[in-house]
Amino acid sequence: MLETFLAHFAKYDWDVMKSQINQVSAQDVQTVLAKRKKTLQDFMILLSPVAADFLPQMATQSQLLTQQRFGKTIQLFAPLYLSNECQNICTYCGFSLDNKIKRKTLTNMELLLEAAELKTRGIDHVLLVSGEANHTVGIEYFLNAVKLLKPLFSNISMEVQPLDEEEYRLLTDAGVHSILVYQETYHQEVYKAYHPKGKKSNFDYRAETPDRLGRSQMHKMGLGVLLGLEDWRVDSYFNALHLDYLQKKYWKTKYAVSFPRLRPAEGGIHPNYEISDRELFQLICAYRIWNPDLELSISTRESEVFRNNIIRYGVTSMSAASKTNPGGYVVDPQSLEQFEISDERSVPDVKSVILHAGYEPLFKDWESVL
Repeated sequence: MLETFLAHFAKYDWDVMKSQINQVSAQDVQTVLAKRKKTLQDFMILLSPVAADFLPQMATQSQLLTQQRFGKTIQLFAPLYLSNECQNICTYCGFSLDNKIKRKTLTNMELLLEAAELKTRGIDHVLLVSGEANHTVGIEYFLNAVKLLKPLFSNISMEVQPLDEEEYRLLTDAGVHSILVYQETYHQEVYKAYHPKGKKSNFDYRAETPDRLGRSQMHKMGLGVLLGLEDWRVDSYFNALHLDYLQKKYWKTKYAVSFPRLRPAEGGIHPNYEISDRELFQLICAYRIWNPDLELSISTRESEVFRNNIIRYGVTSMSAASKTNPGGYVVDPQSLEQFEISDERSVPDVKSVILHAGYEPLFKDWESVL
């Protein structure tokens, strides 16, 4: 049997890590900021409540490291929602099986209409997103969608249900550039309460998904937790633990982190653990200082003001003019969104803000133009 992250994860305890994070001293933070090379333990220290007092120093280091590794560039992308069909019950999601909403899966023609609209907006990197419904939107549907869209976009990423290793190999061969999969929370004891029904209720299968991705030789994978479900500091530590494990084992793969904060949704819950703008800023800086090679992505869940300010301090990609419902761009604009958008500006508006900050907006993967 193949060893996966779960064996490594089992060595750690949620409450122990929470206690360690809260015991960090100011001297610990100063020592880490003075070090040239950072460790996972250092990341934990930069997550701590006391590290918030050192945000100016963290911001300076984060900005410098990002520019050294990625230049002054921001990659723009847009999500294209394929379906809101879902077989899971998740207490925080508008697509949850128990929500009595109109379900929709895009046809070939509808998919191409949505793609054409994104192209007119200048988008060349598309993120395909769907609910988790294997019978309706499974591997055959995804392969067909990629085949239709590959001639139109230079970069196709996906955020769909966890798949088997062989299915990921098929997507890799079809030209998918990256896969995003979020554990949502690493707090195993309460995970089932948020995901009471459906395949997503299987914590282990989801946690082993990045291992399957690594073995399939996918070019890039993205990880993240849903900030607001549980203590964001502890969850982010475990997300970093997962990344650290993956980078050592699947060293040819590139990695990205997203920072989705719990947003209002049909039938959804309110955040159990609020994370403020200042704390989210601290988290982004902590990731950059710990791991300069990571791509860091921020979505339109966040406000215009926050997104404007974070451009200079660590992120490398941003979504723009997003719709989080299938057909949301032209086919069925009134269908229910997965969650509410905060930054509703157009692609030209977001591009203008990036340029004004002295950065270059890219519509392809930054690797292809450096």
